[in-house]
Amino acid sequence: MFELELLVNGIITGVFYALMAIGLSMIFGILKIVNFAHGEYYMVGAYAYTLFAAYSGLSPWLALPVAVVAGAVIAVIMERLLMRPLYQGYTSWRMMKDEYAIIVTFGVSLFLMNLATQVIGPEAHQGPELLPRTRYFIGPILMGGHRLAAFGVAAAVLTLVLLFIRYTPQGQQIQAVAQNRFGASLAGINTARVSQWVFALSGGLAALAGGLLSPMYLAHAMVGMMPSTKSYVIVVLGGMGSVAGSIIGGLLLGVLEAFGAVYISYQYQDVFGFILLILVLMFRPWGLFGERAREL
Repeated sequence: MFELELLVNGIITGVFYALMAIGLSMIFGILKIVNFAHGEYYMVGAYAYTLFAAYSGLSPWLALPVAVVAGAVIAVIMERLLMRPLYQGYTSWRMMKDEYAIIVTFGVSLFLMNLATQVIGPEAHQGPELLPRTRYFIGPILMGGHRLAAFGVAAAVLTLVLLFIRYTPQGQQIQAVAQNRFGASLAGINTARVSQWVFALSGGLAALAGGLLSPMYLAHAMVGMMPSTKSYVIVVLGGMGSVAGSIIGGLLLGVLEAFGAVYISYQYQDVFGFILLILVLMFRPWGLFGERAREL
């Protein structure tokens, strides 16, 4: 019975991890870069959810779309002003894509963290619960109302994202650009617009995760650091650019942390993912669901 509770808690945590990681993986699939500002989308969502709910007096459920829009807007502005030269600028810029992306995204991360500290302040804010002061039995397992509601929202959104990518024309364009950007442009696909879609989706999903988790992990300028670090681990575990791999990787990490915290030590909970990452890099460096690079 205790193991079942650990498994359920691990799966719930894993869904939150997947919600955070899936956008990061999609950006890599489209642009082949790692976005070091991804954690700040989470931070923006946590602040937007917390402050909007606090100052508007409206239901926390109405604050979730505000958080999603805030994260998406920040991501789109970043893509339009700073990232587009990677694939539409001069040839010399495109040749320096990796170095440019590292410097720019890391700089945006520092800028947003310091901006939040200066404008909002260094203190932490706790977001309101979606279902406050409620407890529910899921079979034999007692679960808090907010955690259950947040899990339901996250799972539903992940399902919608998978359906969007798989069955809609926009999702098929995203898949085409991820497979071959140049070939997709020859086929008439507006690759710049697709990149903007992916950034908006990435920012919105990470911000949604920040809003959902703010009642438990608060909202402050540094709150996105650990979620983003775990997102990098998950993306590598699942395979760079693999959406399904990010979901499976998030679930694996959540379950591993849940069992490891009890049977090994809670103090090392954040270390287990890195141990798993090292093992994967040793024996399957292209990830669990990634494709092995072919040498020509």
